[in-house]
Amino acid sequence: MENADLHQAARSETLGEVPAELLTTERLTSRNAAGNTPLHTAAKTGQLRVLPATVLTEANLTLRNDSGYTPLHHAAIGGFLDQIPEEFINERLLNLSSNSGYTVFHVAAAHGHLEQLPAPLLTAAIATSRTHLGNTLLHEAAEHGTVDRLPTSFLTPDNLLQRNLGGETVLHVAAFNGHLDQFPTALLTGDALVQRTSAGDTVLHAAAISGHLGQIPAEMLTHDRLILASKTGFTAIHAAAETGQLDQIPHAVLTSDLLLTRNDNGDTPLHAAAYEGHLNQVPESVLTLENLNARNYAGMTVGRIAIQRGFVDHLPVKFRPKQRGPLGRLMENLGFSKPPF
Repeated sequence: MENADLHQAARSETLGEVPAELLTTERLTSRNAAGNTPLHTAAKTGQLRVLPATVLTEANLTLRNDSGYTPLHHAAIGGFLDQIPEEFINERLLNLSSNSGYTVFHVAAAHGHLEQLPAPLLTAAIATSRTHLGNTLLHEAAEHGTVDRLPTSFLTPDNLLQRNLGGETVLHVAAFNGHLDQFPTALLTGDALVQRTSAGDTVLHAAAISGHLGQIPAEMLTHDRLILASKTGFTAIHAAAETGQLDQIPHAVLTSDLLLTRNDNGDTPLHAAAYEGHLNQVPESVLTLENLNARNYAGMTVGRIAIQRGFVDHLPVKFRPKQRGPLGRLMENLGFSKPPF
């Protein structure tokens, strides 16, 4: 073991098998090509307890790799902040930021380990501190589903409307990642849900695109909110039709007027549902011959798309094309007869 590779031992979680005399500060803080030291990896893999206490100093625990991450960051990533000596778990050191502005607080939120931080350190100011991408700690917690580990007092309307560089609020991030259920329903107001990103997407867009529309209170899924278009003309109702979430919307809202809303290509939500195989989520009262014959700008009808995509059984029985015999096909070819769509 005289030539023990401490980098490899740290990666394979076998530092405890290395003779103590080889676990020197010089060797544990030697950098690899990415600037990582064995101490970084030991922090990430939960092996700090097998190291000599003399190695766990402020200077060593704040060594930066090429991305600006310290062993403190790596301990937060791995969920081993409880192995850091207590005197180093303080606001000053936990606020050390990486090259991209991620503090130890942000990293702990992003990897689900906020509970390892002393509650008094998790202040409102920390919760709204930003990375260089404009993400607050609340954004990180919303993305990774750790909002429920923060004091509810931080979940104020103003804090949730904080935007990152893409214009996403905390609720946009939560909706896209399926974590709106960690927020009190009272905060999911109509005004909050129609806030727009730089691309014009609302929170409803984010939930519909990602398959999490069911986390939006049903009473908030109104016609006027669902037809709000992004800068590309895409609406939340189109997204819901594409992703098979029309069944998450109250039937009373699924009117012809709503489902015939056009995007910039002339496609309606009915076209989208027909293409993706979700017409069976549309109330049959809306699947009239007139609506199924609605054309996009390329001239394709809703019914024809459903037939071509192999979803004939999603059409009302009375509108399903019947098998034509030789005479029927002849009449169709001569222009005396035509299929329903």
